[in-house]
Amino acid sequence: MGRADFDSSLVAKDLFQKASQILGYDLANLCFEGPAQKLDTTSFSQPALYVTSLAALAVLREKQPDLVEKVSITAGLSLGEYPALVFAGVMDFADGLRIVAERGAAMQAAADAVPSGMVSILGLDRPQVETICHDAAAGSVLAVANLLCPGNIVISGEKAALARASELAAERGAMKVIPLAVAGAFHTELMQGAVTRLRGALESVTLRPPRIPVVSNVDALPHSDVVEIRNLLVRQVCSPVLWENSQRYILGTGVTTCWEVGPGRVLRGLLKRIDRKLECLGTSE
Repeated sequence: MGRADFDSSLVAKDLFQKASQILGYDLANLCFEGPAQKLDTTSFSQPALYVTSLAALAVLREKQPDLVEKVSITAGLSLGEYPALVFAGVMDFADGLRIVAERGAAMQAAADAVPSGMVSILGLDRPQVETICHDAAAGSVLAVANLLCPGNIVISGEKAALARASELAAERGAMKVIPLAVAGAFHTELMQGAVTRLRGALESVTLRPPRIPVVSNVDALPHSDVVEIRNLLVRQVCSPVLWENSQRYILGTGVTTCWEVGPGRVLRGLLKRIDRKLECLGTSE
């Protein structure tokens, strides 16, 4: 991922080179050549997604500077909140990358401590999914982790509980039950072990008030106070991602066109499930 931007833009290439110097390994080679097994680990995937997203933004800025300057509000899903904050001027590229690298390593360590994962449940609403989590938990950690769009909810938890929940979801009418290729139960209390390390990383850098609103994953609202932003980023690793609510907040401001910046087109698909009439464009096809 990110190869086209790297090859077409000196600015994007410079971001990858700066990232490699900060991280101590060749990020571009990892993104372009793999191995996929290494790239898929949280320790490496989070810096990779952060840099490829900002590289895509750099290319968009080169091609359509007026469009980028007109952006009025932004958000990012989970890790994506960090490039959104960089775009809004809350932190610079290097500081953001250092935080993301520590976040990825800390979350990987927390995931390694307990066999866990995430499962996407399609076709059921939140009360139904929460009931399934309650019925399948049996004393284990199991909770709603991502509220993505109507009928698309991700749950996180310990492996055995996820297996029970997957069976119950199918029995109770889910259209699909899809295990996700992730290292652990992100956005649940099983990530509590990552909190101290992430807080330390965030407290080591200077944050600035955003120049445009950035909608938080935790409460689906924008915040201007840097102390509050820092605290919300710490809470984010253990809190469910309120993505649908975040997007509805953005649409409530009068936005009629949205851009997905970075690899893939998943977020555009989610937005279309929320508002089919919305114009959704992206830097990746």
